Amino acid sequence: MIIGYIGAGNMGGALARATAKLSNVSIIVSDRDEEKAALLAQEVKGTAAANIEIAKTADFIFLGVKPQVLPIVAEEIAATLGTRTTPFVLVTMAAGITLNSVARMFGKFPIIRIMPNTPAFVGEGMILYCHNDKVLENDLTAFSKICSNAGLLEPIDESLIDAGCAVSGCGPAFVYMFIESMSEGGIKAGLPRDTALKLAAKTVLGAGAMVLKTGELPEDLCRKVCSPNGSTIEGVNYLKSTDFSEEIINTVAASYRRTVELGKGK
Repeated sequence: MIIGYIGAGNMGGALARATAKLSNVSIIVSDRDEEKAALLAQEVKGTAAANIEIAKTADFIFLGVKPQVLPIVAEEIAATLGTRTTPFVLVTMAAGITLNSVARMFGKFPIIRIMPNTPAFVGEGMILYCHNDKVLENDLTAFSKICSNAGLLEPIDESLIDAGCAVSGCGPAFVYMFIESMSEGGIKAGLPRDTALKLAAKTVLGAGAMVLKTGELPEDLCRKVCSPNGSTIEGVNYLKSTDFSEEIINTVAASYRRTVELGKGK
């Protein structure tokens, strides 16, 4: 397969690096910053090319550009896509932009809409996806293979993908802030900075794995960590006395509202 990445930024780059771990694929990369495209192409053992070349040749075309840039890319390559005689699939990751909107911009082609997150860079990503009715079963099989080294793929109804974006797409930033605060607490208690950061990060990683692998509710797992009159329950009770939970809920809600706003009028 020939896999094209239009946009060599954080997400496009992360997925390209994951794809590069596969055999029997060729990767083509483009970006407005030609140096950035060249560096990524070198890293993934691919080639750097113009958008139009990707539009002519790639079997899967990943559109890793921001929502406001998507119409510009469409204007550049839509006509070329329309003249192709070989099958291809467009994969868009622009927040808030619906499948129908992408079809209006680029044409009525097979389109997969994804919402990945940055942990895909280390193979621990969460990739939400939906697609239009032109995507075939073998397209989905190939798509799953392309993304297999990036993390967990989760099909989702398009009506819910913006909400999912607010949790898994934006969520890493919130978790990084939590890890930073946890480590700062450890530093105040006397830990060296590097040790505190490692403990906080690994604790978050392990707690997330517990939720996924046990299937238990977070509140039940929380109770299992606590013992009566112990140090954990003391901290838990303090968090409950603050607006911690409500503020996290409001944080996700704010990101969701912005995601919806980005898609308006598109």
